[in-house]
Amino acid sequence: MEVFLFAVGAALSLAGGLGVVAARQPVHSALSLLVVLGSLAILYLTLAAEFLAVLQVIVYAGAIVVLFLFVIMLLHTRTPESRPSRVGGQWALAVPLGLALWAGLSAAVWGLPGARRDLPQGFGTTESVGRELFGKFLLPFEVASLLLLVGIVAAVVLGSSPTTPAGPRPGGGDQA
Repeated sequence: MEVFLFAVGAALSLAGGLGVVAARQPVHSALSLLVVLGSLAILYLTLAAEFLAVLQVIVYAGAIVVLFLFVIMLLHTRTPESRPSRVGGQWALAVPLGLALWAGLSAAVWGLPGARRDLPQGFGTTESVGRELFGKFLLPFEVASLLLLVGIVAAVVLGSSPTTPAGPRPGGGDQA
């Protein structure tokens, strides 16, 4: 059963990753990212890390993707105009390099020893995650939260329409 769940999680993760990259609409990319994050929660469950799976769903799939969708909607993205692709002849180099990367990663994965490693005692528990997150990783955690805050403020500033200064209107008169 564990192998089946891993295969499902891996397939969903790959499909969602391709959807993130290949989607033309930013909303579709964000929804594909939601599939990737959900499949990672499945993979955490195969590692017997239930707490991490729940955190993955609540924090990333719930909060972060909703934040991305909020920013996308705030920026009023419209469908791109139909124009020729700028990629052109780059496909001739991109496809062989992508296949070489895939072959190298496949060789690395299949070359791994088949023995399963034992996880440390308390792996994925609330206490172990809390100790790591608010102990050793406190500074990166706070920096990440500040970066998210700056990104939200920047999206609001860039997405808002320019305001016109209040003053007398041309043509005179006070219209109510």
